[in-house]
Amino acid sequence: MDESVVRKYLTAGDIAERVKRRAEREVKPGVRLLDLVSTLENYVVELGGRPAFPVNVSVDHEAAHRTPYADEESTIPEDGVVKVDVGVHVDGFIADTAITVALSEKHRDLVEAAREALEKALSFVRPGVRASEVGAVIERTVRSRGFKVVRNLSGHSLAEYTIHAGETIPNYRDPLNFSRLKPGVAYAIEPFATTGSGVVHSEKRVSIYAVKPSTVYRNTSEEQLIEAITKKVRTLPFTERWFPELVALLGLERFRETLKTLSKKNYLISYPVLSDTPGSYVAQFEETVLILSDKSVIVTTSKNTP
Repeated sequence: MDESVVRKYLTAGDIAERVKRRAEREVKPGVRLLDLVSTLENYVVELGGRPAFPVNVSVDHEAAHRTPYADEESTIPEDGVVKVDVGVHVDGFIADTAITVALSEKHRDLVEAAREALEKALSFVRPGVRASEVGAVIERTVRSRGFKVVRNLSGHSLAEYTIHAGETIPNYRDPLNFSRLKPGVAYAIEPFATTGSGVVHSEKRVSIYAVKPSTVYRNTSEEQLIEAITKKVRTLPFTERWFPELVALLGLERFRETLKTLSKKNYLISYPVLSDTPGSYVAQFEETVLILSDKSVIVTTSKNTP
């Protein structure tokens, strides 16, 4: 891997680490989700990066893909289990990291199960190791603490301007996953531990989209709208609140409905909120690892020197 690319991953990772640590301080009962994500996304830019996707704040049984709408008033609950997922890119090279903040001691064991699973998985990661073996470490650790892994969420490879680059790192021993960790590739390792079913489902709520590449448009106004979005974020995931100029032009409700329509037409990829069973709790931790020829480097820590 080119040295300049390695440096960009490390820079993105350093920024992501600092934003993650700020998130730990900012997550408190009563904080408005919209204020939290705005603070963290602005901090990414202040530190010299760009958000690789909208900051996700998933609460309790929600596992992924929740970011507040532009007019949302939801706040962090008193005893919430709050997942904060942060993505940072530098010239398209992405660092993806997440933490869980439990606001009640009764959820400490769940949080520690996910944290320990990540730590053990990272110690196992190296060039050539099978992805399914990483998943086996995660599953074994989570189950030893009395919880389940979320089987239909996984870690993933990363590429330039691409969050999910084709390879998966399962959270269990998947006998059908034959891939091995390759030098020159970055991977996000992200265990999910749950008190619920271990399978997330898609909700009706969608506030995150991405432009589907290589699409032929039939409507000029739709094409112009997507061109405006692509100019700002390329094919990275985005949310309505990132486009105040389009909200001002169309109005929030019309812009929101337009995004839904473009998704139905298959021009946009939609990312619905993913949740386990209501009443359950999900914890997540995530780090990005860069595989080099002779070792792996965790880029989303304060010790990310190769």
